[in-house]
Amino acid sequence: MLGENGAGKTVLMRILYGMHKPDQGQIFVDDQEVRIDNSAKAISLGIGMVHQHFMLVPSLTVAENIVLGLEPTKYSYLLNIDKTLKDIKSLSDRYRLQVDPKAIVSTIPVGIQQRVEILKALYRRAEILILDEPTSILTPQEVESLFEAIRALKQQGKSVIFITHKLKEVCAICDRITVLKKGKVVGTVDRTQTNSDALAQMMVGREVLYTFERKQVTPGKIVLKTESLNASNDRKLPALRDVNLEIHESEILGLAGIEGNGQTELVEVLTGLRESRSGKISFLGETITKTSTHRRIEKGFANVPEDRQKTGLILDFSVLENLILGRQDKPPFATKWSILDLSNCSKFAGQSIEEYSIRTPSEHTLARYLSGGTQQRVVIAREFSRKPKFIIASQPTRGLDIGATEYVHTKLVEMRDQGCAILLITADLDEMFALSDRIAVIYEGRIVALKERSETNELELGLFMTGGKCG
Repeated sequence: MLGENGAGKTVLMRILYGMHKPDQGQIFVDDQEVRIDNSAKAISLGIGMVHQHFMLVPSLTVAENIVLGLEPTKYSYLLNIDKTLKDIKSLSDRYRLQVDPKAIVSTIPVGIQQRVEILKALYRRAEILILDEPTSILTPQEVESLFEAIRALKQQGKSVIFITHKLKEVCAICDRITVLKKGKVVGTVDRTQTNSDALAQMMVGREVLYTFERKQVTPGKIVLKTESLNASNDRKLPALRDVNLEIHESEILGLAGIEGNGQTELVEVLTGLRESRSGKISFLGETITKTSTHRRIEKGFANVPEDRQKTGLILDFSVLENLILGRQDKPPFATKWSILDLSNCSKFAGQSIEEYSIRTPSEHTLARYLSGGTQQRVVIAREFSRKPKFIIASQPTRGLDIGATEYVHTKLVEMRDQGCAILLITADLDEMFALSDRIAVIYEGRIVALKERSETNELELGLFMTGGKCG
């Protein structure tokens, strides 16, 4: 299932899973009309859903998460561990979803966590499995492993609804493809009778660019440099280990890595949100290791954070308020007495809404009522409009449709061509290769490889990302 942000994919899936109630219409399961009032009803009808953001309890084991709520017991109240492990092994073998049932969820990679989510649905006898953006945080090897599992599910007679923004994956794994636009079905096509270009046109109504005419720009002076940077995570364990990076003017440095290998901590240290244990950060030749976040922004930092809701937006602020956030006390948004100039604020908000195609009923709509993709556009509009010298872009297109993704990619390349230094952190290796001039790989907090884009490939990066190859 394909569609732009706001096309209705998530709403439709939530209706099928009992999280939203439809205003009208009918749902049929096995040719029988059904009424799905809640998720328990959906599960009883054999419908399972794996959400984009996993619904696992990190402190519990894989086995405990899978059987949670339907625990096999002995003596009426004790968990029957032997039966639990036997059932999970049977499921794992049948659907080629190998997991360690005794592992603590917080200690396993996201690719394995996704398998746990799928097994959790299968344990509840799901016959129809909804996968929402299932590959957004996986390495190429993990994506292929997921595809093998989906093929196994199909062979066992299961039905799978696969929601994604990646046309290459749709063409690789799906049998039929349905495109939604503005809440309506544009069409359903057989995979063998379509291609990526045709699907993109169905989604956005025009041809979409997948490659860019990148100017041959010679990287300039070093904008940001880290030297032997070390930092701890929230549990006081080492998260960054002697990180050395240089990012130049007119350069996009891609940082590849499986989530949880230090990317978040690196961004927080660079932006001043986390203290480093040792090492040095320089910006345009000036040491800024102890400089505040606000001062770094004033010097020319911009940050598109990986979690737009937690650290990118204030959800109970309006679109307008989020767009001027950080500059609300300076001209042209405020008078010399630091009073908001509502006319200029509104003018800027209107221009940003139009330029970045922010789909909102009004500039006064609260950010929490926007779709995830639209929230991301608000963040990007605010950060890019600051005319920064250095941009950190963490998962900048996660949750965006192909039209919006194309725009963000074009804008990033445009900023690079204008002399901006950019650190791109993304789990999408297609995006990494499309945008980056050089690519670094981070594994367990260390930079284990640094390659020119033309000197590496997805397979090699995937090996570096999983610790399977030494730099």
